[in-house]
Amino acid sequence: MADDILPFWLALARVDGLGVRSAHKLIEHFGSPQAAYMASLTELESCGLTAPVAQAIFAQAGLKEAEKELEAATKAGCALITLASDAYPLLLREIADPPLVLYARGDVQALSQHALAIVGTRRPTAYGSSVAHRLASDLAQRGLVIVSGLARGIDSASHRGALEGGGKTVAVLGSGIDVIYPGENKSLAKKIIESGAMISEFPLGTGPTPQNFPIRNRIISGLALGVVIVEAAEYSGSLITARLALEQNREVFAVPGNITSAQSFGPNHLIKQGAKLVDQWVDVIEEFPATIRMQLLPPDEASKAGPQTTSLFETSLSPDQKTVFETLRADEALFIDSIFGAVQLSQPRVLAALLELEMSGLIRQLPGKNFIRKL
Repeated sequence: MADDILPFWLALARVDGLGVRSAHKLIEHFGSPQAAYMASLTELESCGLTAPVAQAIFAQAGLKEAEKELEAATKAGCALITLASDAYPLLLREIADPPLVLYARGDVQALSQHALAIVGTRRPTAYGSSVAHRLASDLAQRGLVIVSGLARGIDSASHRGALEGGGKTVAVLGSGIDVIYPGENKSLAKKIIESGAMISEFPLGTGPTPQNFPIRNRIISGLALGVVIVEAAEYSGSLITARLALEQNREVFAVPGNITSAQSFGPNHLIKQGAKLVDQWVDVIEEFPATIRMQLLPPDEASKAGPQTTSLFETSLSPDQKTVFETLRADEALFIDSIFGAVQLSQPRVLAALLELEMSGLIRQLPGKNFIRKL
């Protein structure tokens, strides 16, 4: 994108009183931020903008500051990715209120790869930190980019797990990309940039004010196929991320915890509400569409996937089990009546085979007597 267009994106994102969704409507109406800045006051007001906002845009508010911001970002080695750029993450583009501009450092291609978010409390137990680190490492080894928020606790453990697993990770900041918070994570941030990316929607120099973090959480969930919650108290910001993930039609996973621990309230509550319980990496991958699962689990990797997946290749199936298993699909659940009609077996034999396959970890039963392959 030409540098002479970038200031209009930056300026529009900084107009006081103009929210992200209103900015999207404005761009949709005029075709581009540049066209919006060239519109008459009457045209701007006809779009439903308040008088102060329309007047600010008509008066070219923020353009001079945006040009300085662009120069500073260039000097800082920071890439600017606008919503119109081919480099803008496809999944993030789908949410209701994607940022107009992303400030990025590191490998921007990591933003468009298959990703999973792992978030949780800033004050984890040893159990929580260990689980987050292990899950992130195991999933990163299999090609998933791990997304988190660079906060203390679970976020930091997740980033480190991904890095130590030899994979990629993305940190989404609640501050300007040049303001690392907490300060103790500066060395971690440097490693993330070397093996992934760090992004923010906030202008350079923006401090880590409390209201920024709920705003950035929609980006964490928006970049990912799903979100794993590892330890979160009753009013944790991680539960906001889980809610946003549901609104964005993402998968929500939760790691169960000790019922006597306050930090277990969030994930345990989510599990009761229908979130997928996770105790190993395969629990996450098996929920993804078949095309993605096959990318993350090629045949030579599947043998390393643990008890639930090794059984697929190592267990000798009985003739009945094989017949039923081959009828099922990994990308679409089949109702029990459809299975009965698809095989030349009596109903009791089909039911017995389904039970045995489920106990072997090869298939799952979904609500309403629907069945699906795990792999």
